Amino acid sequence: MTVRIHVPADSAAASVGADQVAARLAIEIERAGLDARIVRTGSRGLFWLEPMIEIETAAGPIAYGPVAPADIPGLLAAGLIDGGAHPLRLGPTAAIPYLARQERLTFARCGAIDPVSVDDYRARGGFKGLERALAMKPIEIVEEVTASGLRGRGGAGFPTGIKWRTVLGATADQKHIVCNADEGDSGTFADRMLMEGDPMLLIEGMAIAGLAVGATQGWIYIRSEYPRAVTTFTRAVEACRRAGILGAKVGGTGPAFDITVRMGAGAYVCGEETSLLESLEGKRALVRFKPPLPALKGLFGKPTVINNVLSFAAVPTILADGAKAYADYGMGRSRGTLPFQLAGNIKFGGLVEKAFGMTLGEAIHDFGGGTRSGRPVRAVQVGGPLGAYFPADHLDTPLDYEAFAARKGMLGHGGIVVFDDSVDMAEQARFAFEFCAKESCGKCTPCRIGSTRGRETIEKVIRGEAVERNLALVDDLCRTMTDASLCALGGLTPYPVLSAIEHFPEDFDRAPARVAAE
Repeated sequence: MTVRIHVPADSAAASVGADQVAARLAIEIERAGLDARIVRTGSRGLFWLEPMIEIETAAGPIAYGPVAPADIPGLLAAGLIDGGAHPLRLGPTAAIPYLARQERLTFARCGAIDPVSVDDYRARGGFKGLERALAMKPIEIVEEVTASGLRGRGGAGFPTGIKWRTVLGATADQKHIVCNADEGDSGTFADRMLMEGDPMLLIEGMAIAGLAVGATQGWIYIRSEYPRAVTTFTRAVEACRRAGILGAKVGGTGPAFDITVRMGAGAYVCGEETSLLESLEGKRALVRFKPPLPALKGLFGKPTVINNVLSFAAVPTILADGAKAYADYGMGRSRGTLPFQLAGNIKFGGLVEKAFGMTLGEAIHDFGGGTRSGRPVRAVQVGGPLGAYFPADHLDTPLDYEAFAARKGMLGHGGIVVFDDSVDMAEQARFAFEFCAKESCGKCTPCRIGSTRGRETIEKVIRGEAVERNLALVDDLCRTMTDASLCALGGLTPYPVLSAIEHFPEDFDRAPARVAAE
């Protein structure tokens, strides 16, 4: 019987030599005449162990890592094909503590299947949600998603079912499903991992959305910095067309639905839904005024569902297992799971999918192992470059929407960026304004001008010039940006600025001494 050996083709794994490991493994298997086949998979999300390879055995996959090309001859000599003992042997994949403590719903298959194989996807429960959806009325699908408590995983946390119900109720000759895969937040990589490791889950979720609202055309907007994701997702779409999952009859029996892949041009603001729509239409990516909402007048002026990758990817599980099973995970109004991404100064960076409710400290210390530098955690930014900075005494905050909002923060896309006690928070505040100034689409004055004036004013504070007066000016400027900006880029930039000033005032007070020392 041919043994399957999984070697990740994920971008993160490839960056540390996974492609070279696969090439050397192929050579050595052929040389030894072994009956084995290499399957390029996604990543399990344990980045410090990459490249991590797995051997399929009757008892389940056995993991080894981190593996270098030079390790291959020794691994094969030690009985790699049979899961033999070796210093790099990690044991059964499912028993690795980092994975065993997770609740993987969305990422259950990632790293375990050939991402462009329909057969692999079906063998592990794929398309069950779509099959059930095909037997339901559109409103029943919408009600199931609503009952699950699923909220947008891209930042705002808006209830997915309400958005879908609005599009379902709209009358039009054409409706669209748009997936926002412009994953540009710092410390985030879940969308990329899913598109490279289990793209058919996303395809299934988008197809279910099409059935739910009466849309026949889907679009996915992937950032240009993700070439592997674009390639893998495109191949998965083509495989689904050949299998009859997409095309004239969804799943062979339903109405028409197909997906078009588009690559972004590198603008952070395209993560904002209306800017993304403008870009999809071939226009300059300027933010649109609302109303009208995209649900009523979206892509090409037609009713449009816009959700991000993780939102669509949660839907097949909800349809397959039922809304209640999904809603049993989580707490309060934050239901289900969220794939948190540990990055920055962290010992064990990677993906952690857990039900809402785990504390920020548990994510950083129990999973992440604390800082990579070994120094104390001083600040944590959750929610991307527009997220608030939390001090160490906020690590008891539960990772759920309401708990973060109560402390003037946001979960966003689930990216967690850790800083140790060497971080300069005045510089971080300056960076927030600088980032906004560079990435602004330029349509509204508070964002376009406010971010530039904000950077200049913070730089005066850092130089020690009229610190108290300039900090008051920053506060006033931030409130103007929050209240008057057209979109979240300008509206949320004050979050990291004001939180840095509030929680780390000493960094702004001692700025003159620090400059003098330099």
